[in-house]
Amino acid sequence: MPAATRRHIHLLKLRLLDDDAALRAARTEPCLTRTRLLQHAVVGGGAVIAGGVLLGGLPPVAVAARSPEQDVRILNLTLLLEELEAAFYADAEDRGALRGELAEFARIVGDHERAHVAFLRKALGDRAEPRPTFDFGNTTSDPNRFAVTSAMLEDTGIAAYNGQAVNLTKPVLKAAATIVSVEARHAAWIRDIVGQPAAPDATDKPATERQVRARVARTGFVKGSG
Repeated sequence: MPAATRRHIHLLKLRLLDDDAALRAARTEPCLTRTRLLQHAVVGGGAVIAGGVLLGGLPPVAVAARSPEQDVRILNLTLLLEELEAAFYADAEDRGALRGELAEFARIVGDHERAHVAFLRKALGDRAEPRPTFDFGNTTSDPNRFAVTSAMLEDTGIAAYNGQAVNLTKPVLKAAATIVSVEARHAAWIRDIVGQPAAPDATDKPATERQVRARVARTGFVKGSG
């Protein structure tokens, strides 16, 4: 990775950024300078990002009666996230704008996400929801925007799996655990690339289904069903 690019990425204060503000900046800011990034930081009156969710009035995880029907709903939620991540990394590879470790990250993690999609679609069979269509704009062709968004997507995925784990039947939970541990490694890797602690907290915070779907909707990446 060029030294200038690494210096820019190093300035991304992922743990101090309001993730929605950071995402908007990643999609729209022509140059992510330290000053502009810190303008989006929440330092006194709001929340702090950790594990992909905002720690400001986070509701407790809801526990629902476990059932095969609920397994299908939850697996389709995680499928949406995995489809989004797989498409995001594939688009970055296709554009060919990343270099060095960022390019390696997109290639390797993209392979993992495509494997996750195949696993979930096989498990769901004909109950899998159609693959969405996506538009990532310039997010995947700018190293800074790509790095910020990758961290957000990986953290969101972990928060989703953690938030829904208690609602899965035991066999499905066992399978989901083999995925979320890999997602955590993805999150640690991208944090290391941008010069942030790979594991900043002792625990990750879960997210509800509503929070996850709202996060996905705010990216503006999902354009419809395939």
